[in-house]
Amino acid sequence: MAADPAMASLSVPAGARRAGIAGLREVILDYWALTKPEVNFLILVTTFAGFYLALAPGPSGFPILRVVHTLVGTLLVASGTGTLNQFIERSYDAQMRRTARRPLASGRIDASHALWFGIASSLAGTAYLALAVNLLASLLAGLTLLSYLFLYTPLKRSTPLCTLVGAFPGAVPPLIGWAAARGRLDAEAWALYSVVFLWQFPHFMAIAWMYREDYARAGYLVLPPGKRRDRFVIWQSVAPSLLLIPISLFPAVTGESRLVFPVGAVLLSSVFAYYSTRFAFHRSNVAARQLLAASIIYLPLLFILLALGKK
Repeated sequence: MAADPAMASLSVPAGARRAGIAGLREVILDYWALTKPEVNFLILVTTFAGFYLALAPGPSGFPILRVVHTLVGTLLVASGTGTLNQFIERSYDAQMRRTARRPLASGRIDASHALWFGIASSLAGTAYLALAVNLLASLLAGLTLLSYLFLYTPLKRSTPLCTLVGAFPGAVPPLIGWAAARGRLDAEAWALYSVVFLWQFPHFMAIAWMYREDYARAGYLVLPPGKRRDRFVIWQSVAPSLLLIPISLFPAVTGESRLVFPVGAVLLSSVFAYYSTRFAFHRSNVAARQLLAASIIYLPLLFILLALGKK
């Protein structure tokens, strides 16, 4: 006689059932980590800001469904990109202290499973954007994925100019948001692109300095060797952060926002420039950590200010 399913489940020790649930939770968390959620947060903030700032003023209501489609599609592509990046770099991640415990580097997730998860997420996201939003947003997301994986990622082991190359796809999220709202890219969209493009240099210099020994151990050439390194760090940190100050004024110059909010944005950019300059000339781990924290706070706050100041 077959055992009753309910009674059979009761016969399993409670500890084993908890282990199964805990194991499933750990697997879910590992796949979540593969998507690089901390990066995706900034991607979604800048995508939403691009969408919101592109909306034409008028009595029509806020297109909630359209922005949800945009964010879901962008998140899927970004998650797939983050996963595939970790798949490509898994052997190098295993050599670095800060990344050795990542799911792929540590072997907690099978490489083939991560590969298919990344491909599926990427394809689903680009298709979703094409069907639910528009082709331009989908095209921008697809180009970002390809250039990040096949240009920036391999260049990290070849030249310090990888930062410059990676900044081009890294700044695309506000363009995706703008394209989703308007179906085209205007001058204001490229101003937002410029903000994210320039922001990436001090942000990454802080990371590259803090983990320079880790990067060197894994064979990454994110910083030049010898005496050129100090000049490289200074230029990559100071020049972009100073350029962000006038660019923050662009919405006010074009009449797209109230004056008080761009003024606040300029002040915020000035603070960011201070931390960037301080790090560039001190080049200490403490200054690098402070710059990294300032960069993570700066970008979402800047876009929030620009959104609040929209006419």
